[in-house]
Amino acid sequence: MTIKTISGGGRFEKAGSYARVKRIGPFVFVAGLTAMQSTGKVYAPYDMYEQTRFIFDKIEDLLNEAGAKMRHIVRTRAFLSDMREAAGFIRCHGEIFKGIEPVLTGVEAGLTTPGMLVEIEVDAIIHDKKGRISLK
Repeated sequence: MTIKTISGGGRFEKAGSYARVKRIGPFVFVAGLTAMQSTGKVYAPYDMYEQTRFIFDKIEDLLNEAGAKMRHIVRTRAFLSDMREAAGFIRCHGEIFKGIEPVLTGVEAGLTTPGMLVEIEVDAIIHDKKGRISLK
């Protein structure tokens, strides 16, 4: 069975003993990601759509590293700083997941940095086009 752990290089991962991505067999779990850039600055402050796009681009890169694709995502969870701003998230999610339609949960939550509007985590199951999985 494939077991793979991927670090995102975040400052809390080592201290908190957690992984950014964990793959066990066909199951891939991606921890919450925000629009924080490697420079320590928020990407597109106060722009829900652009932050959502930025985060899903990061998620796609991490999934690829784990051997998965965006089409394998079965669940997304979004933590939004203000539900009144959810339209940008929903529009971007709809564009990315048209035809895939993972289940989605959105929760209003306090985020740590001014201008940061969304944190997203996903679960994926690697499967073929007919939904078959291999437990290697």
